[in-house]
Amino acid sequence: MLEEIYIENLAVIEKVCVSFTDNLNVFTGETGAGKSILINGINSLLGQRVTKDLVRTGAKKAVISGCFSALNSQCLEKLDELGIEPDDGKLYFTREIRSDGGSSARINSRPVNISAMREIGELLVTIHGQHDNQILLSPEKHIDILDSYADAENMVEQYRALFHQLQALSRKISARKKEMQGRQQRLEQLSLIIEELEKLDAKPDEDEKIDEELSVIKNAVFLSQAAYESMVILRGDEDSGGADEIVANAMKKLEASTDIMKDLAVLYDRLSSVQIEIEDIAGDLSSLIDKLDADPKRFEQLNVRSKELENAKMKYGPTLDDVIKTLKSAREEYSELDGGEESISQMISQQAELLKQVSLEAAKLSKFRGEAAERFENQVAKELEFLNMPKVKIVVKITQGKLTQNGMDSVEFLISANVGEEPKPIAKIASGGELSRIMLALKSVIADKDSVDTLIFDEIDTGVSGRAAQKIGMKLKSISKYRQVLCVTHLSQMAVMADNHLLIEKRVEGNRTLTEITSLDFEQRKREIARIIGGSSITELMLKNAEELLKEAQSL
Repeated sequence: MLEEIYIENLAVIEKVCVSFTDNLNVFTGETGAGKSILINGINSLLGQRVTKDLVRTGAKKAVISGCFSALNSQCLEKLDELGIEPDDGKLYFTREIRSDGGSSARINSRPVNISAMREIGELLVTIHGQHDNQILLSPEKHIDILDSYADAENMVEQYRALFHQLQALSRKISARKKEMQGRQQRLEQLSLIIEELEKLDAKPDEDEKIDEELSVIKNAVFLSQAAYESMVILRGDEDSGGADEIVANAMKKLEASTDIMKDLAVLYDRLSSVQIEIEDIAGDLSSLIDKLDADPKRFEQLNVRSKELENAKMKYGPTLDDVIKTLKSAREEYSELDGGEESISQMISQQAELLKQVSLEAAKLSKFRGEAAERFENQVAKELEFLNMPKVKIVVKITQGKLTQNGMDSVEFLISANVGEEPKPIAKIASGGELSRIMLALKSVIADKDSVDTLIFDEIDTGVSGRAAQKIGMKLKSISKYRQVLCVTHLSQMAVMADNHLLIEKRVEGNRTLTEITSLDFEQRKREIARIIGGSSITELMLKNAEELLKEAQSL
């Protein structure tokens, strides 16, 4: 429950602290006194959107704080999920709204984002205002009310999980079918690519090796001549000896002296090594000359192959490695597309089986709703009778149609305002006052299904008066036995039912307007009830009448 709220510098409220009881708390006051500001303050505390316009003129920021106690299990689970510890079983919310447009939120002095405050706030407080009547005028919202009454949330959740699987699979099938429209054309393209590149049979780095060999062949004459002349210098020819002969002659000159002088023996050995190296080099040069004997056919083959590889690189490159990768990816894509029809066939079979499951779940849900609808109609009828609408009957019209995320059902609440009249859509026959009472009847019926412990009703008495207003007050009193109720009203019939009557007053001090909120004692309540009944001119008769109304309400 909401124990207390503190508001500072919010619109016309300079500073106010309000304590609440755990039953029926009623706010009254003249039009424009600031009742809507109080509701705005509570809304901001619950993480709803706020604007800098709410900050009191001249103030740097507005501050709203609230204390919640007796936290329900869902709230405790959410707090545990968010890592927030209650403070001695209580939660202290604080919201600051700065004049520059910024805002901040804290729970138990810990900074939190606004969305976290909103998530927790929704588990603590529900605010019902005049706009809630629009739910009755929007048939698409009626199914949610019936499901809430029927405790169908788990069934709906299970159904939606299957339905969303069906949707996802259907989208996948549609996408695959679209892809398969150009399947044959793509397979033909891939087949040509594979045939072309398999025939090419390119090897890694083949182009570089061919370029290197071609370069050698193109320069074979020059290279052969250089190698031949070098070999002649080393070996000699018919006309002259070569370097090997010169070295041999030098060795002969030294051979007889090697036994006499050790140093000459060393030099002889070195010349012997040179002679061997010269023979080896000359032999290698001879082999190279044979290799450099250019083959015109080989040259032509290499040129043709080089052009084939270059054409492939221009088409699938820029590198030969890209060409090889293109062949691999084309084979993989061909293999995948070639089995596409089988894949779609499997998915369609899965879709049919899933559709069967979804349809069965939808049928179960529809039957469950139909059974709940009968109980719902009877309970709402009793509530409407209590709220001074004995002739009004509500009918839950359930129509089966195509599968949606809500199942196969469309739900609309119809009402018959008079005995013998055919039920019609609420929007066509209900007045504003009737809408308020019908909405309260629905809230009463589903109240015990809701774990939220604090209900706020903002001017739910719009369009009603007299006995109907008294019945609304009595119903709120009844709800307050197991829920904390805060109610803003203009009617004395509802105000007298309060366990805690709070007066919202506006006064001018200096050049500033101030709003104050006061908890009234019995005598003060008499004057306020008299004001509501008769206006500003309060007579003794009005006070006496107010006293009787208060005492009568206390006896209920």
